[in-house]
Amino acid sequence: MKIGRKALLVLGAVVIVAAIVVVGVFYFRQAGERGEWNDRLDRAQTLLPGLAASKSNLEDQLVSAQSTLEETKVKFPESVESIEYGEYLFEIAEDCNVNLNSLTFPRPVATTLGGVPCSVVSLTLPVSGTLENIFKFIDTIRTDGRFASTNVRTINMNIGTSVATITMDIYGYKG
Repeated sequence: MKIGRKALLVLGAVVIVAAIVVVGVFYFRQAGERGEWNDRLDRAQTLLPGLAASKSNLEDQLVSAQSTLEETKVKFPESVESIEYGEYLFEIAEDCNVNLNSLTFPRPVATTLGGVPCSVVSLTLPVSGTLENIFKFIDTIRTDGRFASTNVRTINMNIGTSVATITMDIYGYKG
């Protein structure tokens, strides 16, 4: 069977039109997707400066929190060693010219302080000497760096006999 020249031209035109239609459909579909991706990119670029600022702010807060944690850890010993603290207390008592009448260290008790796990040793220190020296002893305990994690809870003084009973807690960090 012989196909005429006109039929071949019509068939060729139909194939060309079909190809143009298929290419057009793909083109417009791709253009729609490109527009959608451009919209997403624009939204992401709008959010990016705010997110970058938030990230920077959070990183600064993290550095500050870590610094504060490290500073606080330095103030709190890992554990409360009774021998060391006993030596410190007797040294301070000698420097302040007071008599530390007795010293017993109970076992540390586990507790939390501001949500941080720690151990605490509660001490009762009976001291005697002049009132001036007792006040000097108390002030030294409160200001000595070795007792930075110490809380002086109460001070009971008998002025007539120059005797004071000091109760204090020494905290140790349990990290």
